[in-house]
Amino acid sequence: MVDAKYKAKIKTVEQVRDAIGATPRKKRVIMCHGTFDVVHPGHIRHLMYARSKADLLVASLTADKHIKKANFRPFVPEQLRALNLAALDMVDYVVVDENETPLENLSKIQPDYFAKGYEYVSSGMHSKTTEEKSVLDSYGGEFIFTPGDIVYSSSRLIETQPPNLASEKLVTLLEAENLTFRDLRGVLDRMSGVKVHVVGDTIVDSFTYTTMIGGQTKTPTISVRMEEQQNYVGGAGVVAKHLSAAGAEVVFSTVLGDDQWKDFVLKDLADAGVDVREIVDPTRPTTNKNAVICENYRLLKIDTLDSRTISENIVEHLCEAIGKVEADAIVFSDFRHGIFNRATIPTLTGAIRNGKFKVADSQVASRWGNICEFQDFDLITPNEREARFALADQDSVVRPLAQKLFKEAKCRNLILKLGERGLIAYRQRPDIEDVRSFFAVDSFAGDVKDAVGAGDALLAYAMLAQVTTKNEVIAAVIGAMAAAVECEHDGNVPVTPDDVREKLILVEKRSNYE
Repeated sequence: MVDAKYKAKIKTVEQVRDAIGATPRKKRVIMCHGTFDVVHPGHIRHLMYARSKADLLVASLTADKHIKKANFRPFVPEQLRALNLAALDMVDYVVVDENETPLENLSKIQPDYFAKGYEYVSSGMHSKTTEEKSVLDSYGGEFIFTPGDIVYSSSRLIETQPPNLASEKLVTLLEAENLTFRDLRGVLDRMSGVKVHVVGDTIVDSFTYTTMIGGQTKTPTISVRMEEQQNYVGGAGVVAKHLSAAGAEVVFSTVLGDDQWKDFVLKDLADAGVDVREIVDPTRPTTNKNAVICENYRLLKIDTLDSRTISENIVEHLCEAIGKVEADAIVFSDFRHGIFNRATIPTLTGAIRNGKFKVADSQVASRWGNICEFQDFDLITPNEREARFALADQDSVVRPLAQKLFKEAKCRNLILKLGERGLIAYRQRPDIEDVRSFFAVDSFAGDVKDAVGAGDALLAYAMLAQVTTKNEVIAAVIGAMAAAVECEHDGNVPVTPDDVREKLILVEKRSNYE
C-alpha cells in the first residue's frame, strides 16, 4: 500500500527504545508530545525546529481515550493522527502514548531533549512541566523550548470549519480492524432470514397540508384551507418495517386502540411483510400525531394519545408473546406511550428467553424516558439528548458521557447517535485482548432532505449486522450507512439493502480518490 512506508514509522515504546539505543548514544534524540488532532502550521514549525536540534525525532501523541478537553474530540482518531505525523519527513518515529501523561514514556525512551512550545514556560513553569523536568533530570535529559511567535489552536481551527475526514477516518478504522468494504457489502446479503421480534409503541404520523385563507378580525385565529393529509406508520412500527425491508422475518407485538387507525396500521404493516400480533385495548386510542402544515411552516401539532401504563392483563399477554415467539433477536422500541415504564420494563425484560440478542431504543421527546432502565442489553442506541436525560448530565463532553452511559446501562454494545456528527460506539470484548473499547463513525449523509427516521434505520441495520457477524464495528458502520440513506429520503421510508450497498460503493470510491 502507498502508506506502508509511513506506517513503518509507527512503533511501540519498546520498539523505539530498541531502535535508538540506550544513553549515552551516538545520535542525539529529541522527543515531542501532544494531541496533534489537526496538524497545522504551528505543529510543523514546532517539529521542524525540534528536528534541527537533534539527529532523530520521536513524535508522541496522546491516545484517544485520554482526550477529554473539548466536545467531539479527538476529531481525528489516533491511528490517523499517527499516520499524519509519520508522513512528515522530519519525523523518524511515532508513538501512541497509552498513558495519561508522557512521564512513563519519557522515562523509558530517555530522549536527549524533550521539546515543548514556548507557551509552556513563558508565564512560569506549569506543574506538569515540573514533573517532566524531574524525569529528565533523573537521567540527564534536557528541555528545548521551541519559538512561540505564532500560536495556533487545533480546537479553534476545527470549530471554525471542521474538515470532512469521514472517508479517511472510516478507512483507518476498517484497516485497524482488518476489515474491508467487501466485508461490509457481504453482510447485506446475509441479513435475509434473521428472525426478529419487535415489541413497542405504534404511532401513526399524519401530515395535514393546508393553504392560508386569512384570519378573523375579532380574534387572533388563523384560517387555513385543508388540501390533503398523508399518513405513515411510525414509532416501533417503522422499526419493524425497516427490519422487514432489510430482509428479516419480523413479528411485531404492539397495543392498538379499537379505531380507524388500527385498521390503517394493520394493512400498512401487512403490506410491508410484517407479522403483527396486536393487542387491542378499547379503552385507549391508537396514538396519532398530526402536524398541520401551511406553506412549509408547521402551524400546529395535534396529538391523540393516552400514555398511561398498560394494564396488568396486557403486560401478561406481551410477556407470553415475548416468551413464545421464535426469534434470533428481540427489539424493545420505546416511545413512552404506555408499554414501557419503570414498572413494566423489568417484567417484560424478564420474559426474554436466554440466547436472544436483546436491543433497546428509547426514543423520547421528554425527560420521562430513561434508556438506563433497559439493563444488561446487548445493544442500546440512544441519541445524545436521551443520554443526557438518563444520566442527568448536561455538562460532560460526548466521549465521557458515552462511557458513563455504557457503564450505567451495563450493556454489551452502545451506539450513541450524534446527528450530523455521526456516532460513537462503546463495546465489551473480553474475548479479544487489546481491542479498542470505543470508536467513532462520522455521518455519510449527502443531500439531507429529512433526518426523521435516521435513528430507526440505524437501529435496524446495526442490529441485523451485529446478529449476523458479531462484529461491533461492522454493525456501527452498516447502521451509519443506513441512517445516511434515510436522511437523503423524504419521509420515514424503509431503507433497502440495495440502498445501503449503493452508499457503500460511493463511499469506497471516494476513499480511493476515484
